[in-house]
Amino acid sequence: MKYVSTRGGISPLNFRDTVFEGLAEDGGLIVPERVPKLSEKEIQDLSKLSYQELALRIFKYFVGDISQNELKKIIKDAYKNFRKDEIAPVLKVGEIYILELFHGPTFAFKDIALQFLGILFEKLLLENNKKINILGATSGDTGSAAIYGMKGKKNIAIFILHPYKKISEVQALMMTTVIEPNVYNLAIKGTFDDCQGIMKNIFMDLDLKKSLHLTTVNSINWARIMAQMVYYFWAYFRVCERENSYKIRFSVPTGNFGDIFAGYLARKMLGEDRIERLILATNENDILCRFINYGDYSVKEVKPTISPSMDIQVASNFERYIYYFYKENSQKTKNTMEKFAKEKFLKFDEDEIKRIKADFLSASISEEDTLRTIKEFYKKTGYILDPHTAVGVKAGLEFKEEFPLICLATAHPAKFPETVSKALGFPIKLPEEIKKLYKLPQKFEILPPEIEAVKKFIREKAI
Repeated sequence: MKYVSTRGGISPLNFRDTVFEGLAEDGGLIVPERVPKLSEKEIQDLSKLSYQELALRIFKYFVGDISQNELKKIIKDAYKNFRKDEIAPVLKVGEIYILELFHGPTFAFKDIALQFLGILFEKLLLENNKKINILGATSGDTGSAAIYGMKGKKNIAIFILHPYKKISEVQALMMTTVIEPNVYNLAIKGTFDDCQGIMKNIFMDLDLKKSLHLTTVNSINWARIMAQMVYYFWAYFRVCERENSYKIRFSVPTGNFGDIFAGYLARKMLGEDRIERLILATNENDILCRFINYGDYSVKEVKPTISPSMDIQVASNFERYIYYFYKENSQKTKNTMEKFAKEKFLKFDEDEIKRIKADFLSASISEEDTLRTIKEFYKKTGYILDPHTAVGVKAGLEFKEEFPLICLATAHPAKFPETVSKALGFPIKLPEEIKKLYKLPQKFEILPPEIEAVKKFIREKAI
């Protein structure tokens, strides 16, 4: 398998090169040259595997330059510290299924991809005696998962930008209490979109990117999308085992379009007759919801909410979907995204909206409804949702039809204790690992939302 840019301006890459590329040099995102459509026999074979075995099989469709034995060891090491043997349990809760993705080190779904990516990075770097500097931006969970995946790894320094005081206290503590010398937390006095904009601008400085061997672990990194695809297959098979149905819907709380894009690719591989549609759930930062329902992809002011990981306007993985929406026409994708960069809006016509709605359903959920959902879902089922998962559950239930519904639980409720306790009316119990964070020393730098200030810091600390 080779990899290309959504904008068509680079020579095809192998998987090893893709892992370190991040943003393509033409400004596009990396995608596989083809997405395989699975046969009925392949699907049946995959359905019988453990999570780790399934990951190996899915990865082999996309990885041609790492041996099966090497991949198998990376996968084993990546998931050895998860709190559940099945990695991503699928629970029937009331009338829906919950796919729990928060059993990794930082209690969030990002661990599933970033534990794998950290081990993969270190292996490839040591093999080639190379060093990299990782730059990432986080709206809450990516940063801590990336740091836990990379801390202490040889030949790696990691720089994570987060919006200062605009994420939950636990989310911040999970990053700032990591004091390993290869970890740098940069608290930016701005929004997540400011952090993401700074990161993308730095990656477009090709001289700096090459001289510092910069790469990223944000969801623009293809290896993360690939790792996240696995749990869609896993959950699909687990629910098919229990239901007299092979047609299922997923509800996905998303802000940056990465998690749901992994589901979109899984749908392409399994077939649209199996994953009927994906439900895209947003909070009041509803640019993706407006895109799906009205063909309106226009930037508004970021609104801080109780589901901060989705407080995003410009979704970095949106370009990947546009590439497939335009039937892999890289020139049309490039023109569309360059227009958006200048004008901050895109408008899609009725025929295009109809095509979009063949892939997605969408709802935007208010803070009031998020809190109400946490409370009512607990009263009905005894199950506690975090505010992001609550957004997904509420949106999913709005489209609950005859299909079994799988809602992605993207974070443990203990990452948002104030919000969840407020919704429930009583304090929730915190895991010991999270309780300890409040007593640990912190290490971070506060910087203005300025590209040059961040560049200067990275130049001084890069390995």
